[in-house]
Amino acid sequence: MYSVEFPIRCSPAILYEFLSTPVGLQEWFADKVDQKDNSFYFSWNGSTDAAEILEHVENEFIRYRWSHYGKNEFFEFSIEQSPVTNETILRITDFADKGDLKDQERLWSSQVNDLKHRIGS
Repeated sequence: MYSVEFPIRCSPAILYEFLSTPVGLQEWFADKVDQKDNSFYFSWNGSTDAAEILEHVENEFIRYRWSHYGKNEFFEFSIEQSPVTNETILRITDFADKGDLKDQERLWSSQVNDLKHRIGS
């Protein structure tokens, strides 16, 4: 398990929309996103992965589990506000094999850059 943090210039409520709704996620995370009940279906280049929402608190965090993940594995977007700068911080927690860690961190960094662009941050 690892975590990466990114400052995002927007309110927690706006950021949460981009992390928890099909429309928001489709803006930056996947080519197409559909939701049915507690499951999201993410499509990239014609291939689809399913993830289930495990837990969420509005404007604070949302935790998903990919269908191919083990029982105790998940990926989570959590939103914090810096007490010093009042900046909104996005923390992403995910699972990766040690050999894949750098690639995964680069992928998240690239994805979050798209998110910041969409938000105008």
